[in-house]
Amino acid sequence: MSMMIFIICNILITLSSIISKKSFMDREKSSPFECGFDPKSSARMPFSLHFFLIAMIFLIFDAEITLLIPIIMTMKISNLENFSLIILFFIFILLFGLYYEWKQGALTWTK
Repeated sequence: MSMMIFIICNILITLSSIISKKSFMDREKSSPFECGFDPKSSARMPFSLHFFLIAMIFLIFDAEITLLIPIIMTMKISNLENFSLIILFFIFILLFGLYYEWKQGALTWTK
């Protein structure tokens, strides 16, 4: 019984894929849509990696800010020496990452 259902389902899937193939390749369907006007330039322009790199650096350092807030909340339950050591170590890692990105040239904006 289950094999019969399996065969019927496969036949229906095959029939529906054959019947629903109604794709026409014409100029309007293959061109990018820009508010009904013809595009003035190519839609596949090269993208500068500097935008991507700056966005990734922003996301990394933005996520680090969210890690700083719980550390501030733990100040009440930990002693001052441990707290200051953890904060200094954390900020040192952030500054080292920023220095590394700067020396690699990721923060210099060139054309």
